[in-house]
Amino acid sequence: MIFSISSSPSLFISPTTARFSISTPLVVPSTSRISSAAAASSSGLRRFRCPCIVFCASKVRDIEEMLDSKKGAAAMVASSSGHEISPSRTFLDARSEQDLLMVIQKETEAGRLPIHIAQGMEELYQNYRNAVFQSGQPQAKEIVLSNMAVALDRIFMDARDPFEFSPYHEAIREPFDYYKFGQNYIRPLTDFRSSYVGNISLFSEMEKKLQQGENIILISNHQSEADPAIIALLLESTNPHLAEKLIYVAGDRVVTDPFCKPFSMGRNLLCVYSKKHMNDDPELVDMKKRANTKSLKEMAILLRGGSKIIWIAPSGGRDRPDPVTKEWHPAPFDASSVDNMRRLTEHAGIPGNIYPLAILCYDIMPPPAQVEKEIGEKRVISFHGAGLSVAPNISYHEIAAAFEEPEEVKVAYSQSLYSSVNEQYNVLKSAVHGKQGLKASTATVSLSQPWL
Repeated sequence: MIFSISSSPSLFISPTTARFSISTPLVVPSTSRISSAAAASSSGLRRFRCPCIVFCASKVRDIEEMLDSKKGAAAMVASSSGHEISPSRTFLDARSEQDLLMVIQKETEAGRLPIHIAQGMEELYQNYRNAVFQSGQPQAKEIVLSNMAVALDRIFMDARDPFEFSPYHEAIREPFDYYKFGQNYIRPLTDFRSSYVGNISLFSEMEKKLQQGENIILISNHQSEADPAIIALLLESTNPHLAEKLIYVAGDRVVTDPFCKPFSMGRNLLCVYSKKHMNDDPELVDMKKRANTKSLKEMAILLRGGSKIIWIAPSGGRDRPDPVTKEWHPAPFDASSVDNMRRLTEHAGIPGNIYPLAILCYDIMPPPAQVEKEIGEKRVISFHGAGLSVAPNISYHEIAAAFEEPEEVKVAYSQSLYSSVNEQYNVLKSAVHGKQGLKASTATVSLSQPWL
């Protein structure tokens, strides 16, 4: 589900959140029967001690932001059909886990909520709750209730009146701030004590180039739908405006899955149909290609305007562990995808800069073991550290000087970017999974924890 451009335009990637499955023992036993789940009492929730978790902002501010989002959810929001609809007060008025689960049951029984959506809501609540509880935060119960009340409300709203994404979607920040909603949701899932950023000064360099009117292209690996939120979260204390300006190339799955859409609505997206799923339905192939052509045109227009930063993962899919060793590595890049993006950038007539970016966050929301055709794939969710790193701009023309054939240059340039991403990823892996922390830094990747 990753970005690619070919002669018959096929783009693909899928950032943002999706459905989840249970990754840890439930505090309250799960069941597929909504009525049974609704009867579970919040009084049975286990309490944990706080192990002095460090956040990029104070816990007090985080709680206030979450409460602000809950209040803001009561605002009217524009629907895809052009009118404004009011969110359900039932979710937002919930004061306990039992209240939330009872609302799901009532809306299902009333015929306003499809059974598969209702079951997914219950599963999502249980998994998010358990993941936040892993953090040991003393406010975990309040955080879960506040965030999930808003999340379930937004999912319910879309079930009633589905939002339709345009080829280029700009993040919806008002009257309801979907970006802030997504950041509040992912923050308590991230262990900042074991999270790191590599070469933080380069992100400030990018901001200066954007201010000068130049374009920035981030060639990256792709780990999960949580990638955009993790990137923004790890840049929150140093480069928040850069994170908010980022445009992600997004596959159709994250703009059609009702459990992804509320999170996708808070990101700037170039919406495309995934190359891997292009032929799932032969009757839709032509329509998908036409839609991707429109998205290519939108991208070209954006780049010609300058001061754009676009995130692309040209690997053809999310990173997945080796079936034998179980080790995670960035999936190989498609040289044609990299070259087509490079040509689009050069043809814009605006100075462009291509940076290799590495992200490590699969533990928080890992993808399924196999590529799935059906929308609504299940995922685990947990509390874990993450990593983000960027390396200096890699010049295509410097690499081209060493080769004679265009095809050789194309492959060499893609490999150069991929090698850099791998190098950075291995440093992040040593820091997070190898528990080396800042000591994992190398001569080319300097790690920091700017939120401390």
